[in-house]
Amino acid sequence: MKELVNRIENHLHTLSKYTATPNEGTTRLTYSVEDLQARNYLKEVMNRYGLEVREDGLGNIFGKMPGVLEGPSVLVGSHFDSVPHGGDYDGPAGVIAGLEVAKLFADSGLKPKYPLEVIALIEEEGSRYGGGLMGSRGITGKLSEDDFLALKDSNGMSTEEAMRSIGLDPMLPKKRDSKTMKAYLELHIEQGPILEEKQIPIGIVESIVGLTQLEVTVIGKPGHAGTTPMSGRSDALVAAAEIIAQLPELGIAKGEGTVITVGKLNVFPNGANVIPGKVVFTVDIRSTDENKMVKVTEETVNILQSYNQKGVNVTVEKQLYMAPTLLSAEIRQLLSNHCEKLGFKQTVIHSGAGHDAMVLAEVTEAAMVFIPSKAGLSHCPEEWSDANDIAKAVHVLFETAKALTEAE
Repeated sequence: MKELVNRIENHLHTLSKYTATPNEGTTRLTYSVEDLQARNYLKEVMNRYGLEVREDGLGNIFGKMPGVLEGPSVLVGSHFDSVPHGGDYDGPAGVIAGLEVAKLFADSGLKPKYPLEVIALIEEEGSRYGGGLMGSRGITGKLSEDDFLALKDSNGMSTEEAMRSIGLDPMLPKKRDSKTMKAYLELHIEQGPILEEKQIPIGIVESIVGLTQLEVTVIGKPGHAGTTPMSGRSDALVAAAEIIAQLPELGIAKGEGTVITVGKLNVFPNGANVIPGKVVFTVDIRSTDENKMVKVTEETVNILQSYNQKGVNVTVEKQLYMAPTLLSAEIRQLLSNHCEKLGFKQTVIHSGAGHDAMVLAEVTEAAMVFIPSKAGLSHCPEEWSDANDIAKAVHVLFETAKALTEAE
């Protein structure tokens, strides 16, 4: 166990170096220089661990341990991008877990009947291209080829341009045949306080919250801050602020874990002495109850559209819609059985955050394990999880992957 913990810590330390904001958290946007540095490291480790390495037309990375049979693979992994000024564990901990599951296979001399694949997914956070879960949505076909190539970041750079800038080929196949996937396993930090408070190292995720993400554009008229009378203004930021102020009440009114968040806002032209002519912001709506999520989304759109009669033009684009997801009962039972056999305390837990597992669950059997987050913190530089807890989860995933691949 000590050697495993040391390897996990070394992986985490190395990946933490690949950030655009040194000493201010991890900022690793998809197709950035830091992405390239991280992917080169992950591919190097995959090669060192004896895996067959490839990348698809999205930039997802796969490290394959062939099986005795050419059957469907058991995938183990997570994502390796980050939010701006995020932490070192959200995503990479799960990729590292996949790597170490593969190493345990190799060190044990096990030959899987069905292939094992370590997977490192791109753009789960949606920090560069919006929407999130892009790597898994592309694999499953929920994000079409045309829609993927049409995406642009806030600087107007397309996915194709960004991929080519770091040597990736956007013309490679993206969608994967679901028949090539037997199961998907993902380790993730909890991003909440429950496991730490209960002093339980492993949470077996039963379900994942549903989520909708909207991008809203408010168009007004720019003008001089000093010479345009208040009565003659069409201020996009004032309208956006009025809209945003109404949204929290929608989540509160629905209750039962329904939440609504405006997390990203851009003002144009963003000058101190210019009346804002355009504002773009995101709305994130989540609920364990799909009906409540749909209703809050409808009410949000109604509020937005009402402002088209108030001197501005408001348009809304749905970037992402994922229904609440119940994960595989069969694999959850396997995870629970192996926790018990290994002597690790466990609990059933719900995820209030979205994960790639919810996308892949639509095409294959999928399951997740959570490990504790210190003080429940995530998406910040203070994010931290104990490598010993990651190591325990790796052993649970290893035993589960053995069963799923029917390794001998």
